[in-house]
Amino acid sequence: MNGILPLWKPKGMTSHDCVLKIRQLFRRKKVGHTGTLDPEVEGVLPVCIGQATKIVPFLTDTNKTYLTEVKLGISTETEDSQGQVIETKQIIHPPSQQEIENVLQLFRGKITQIPPMYSAVKVNGKKLYEYARENEPVERPKRKAYIHQLELLKTDDDHDCFWLKVVCSKGTYIRTLCVDIGKCLGYPAHMSELTRTGTGAISKEDTFTFADIEQAVKEERQEELLLSIGSCLTHMQRIDVDENTRKRVLHGQKLPKPEHVSGTKPFLVMYDKQVIAVYETHPDHISTIKPVRVFNHE
Repeated sequence: MNGILPLWKPKGMTSHDCVLKIRQLFRRKKVGHTGTLDPEVEGVLPVCIGQATKIVPFLTDTNKTYLTEVKLGISTETEDSQGQVIETKQIIHPPSQQEIENVLQLFRGKITQIPPMYSAVKVNGKKLYEYARENEPVERPKRKAYIHQLELLKTDDDHDCFWLKVVCSKGTYIRTLCVDIGKCLGYPAHMSELTRTGTGAISKEDTFTFADIEQAVKEERQEELLLSIGSCLTHMQRIDVDENTRKRVLHGQKLPKPEHVSGTKPFLVMYDKQVIAVYETHPDHISTIKPVRVFNHE
């Protein structure tokens, strides 16, 4: 059983909880998720099973799509609704839709973020949230991110909240984005709601709930829920090989670099419409490609 289970993660469970439950339901040890979602967040969580666990790093590298609510007038220590309030400000003159749009324009494209103190980013081998819990000061490293799309969806009747659609690169902190947008509008702010509606090529419409999965397991049709490895890696280049080359690939051999492979990013090797390996340009021999992952489909 090899493939990607497009799970709709419910609120109240950690990503690791979801992996443990799927291991039990599918009776498989090789199960891994492709990007942590906080317990209070629901949304798309691709879960790799069997040979598909080898592509976790490549799925993690995809763009993500979120729906988030920004609440103005209140900031918290965790930058979301779960943390203690650290600052409040009465909203006497709520920002207009045009004022919000003007600020959003500042956050499209390349941005720099300072990760939240309550995050798993490591500084000197220690996670930021560990420093936060111990009230130990530490300088947080700046990180680059890319916002592909930032769209105002609606504003609240009280004008202290508004909803955004965000399409962003991996490693983007939506909490921090909400806080920084609030600052530009002149108010403390935090992320009050978050839902992930897409990860790479996988959208909400592709997902299954745990109720769906449990029903499929009862009917012994759980394999029908799995997406193929290739269908989830549409952002990667791919080459097709013949039977002769397939044997060499499955033995993990280096190969001459095909003329139409551009750049240095890893790419898929396909045989008979099936992904059989991930290869990359050899760092010391640019005319050669070498295996990064080889899949055993036997």
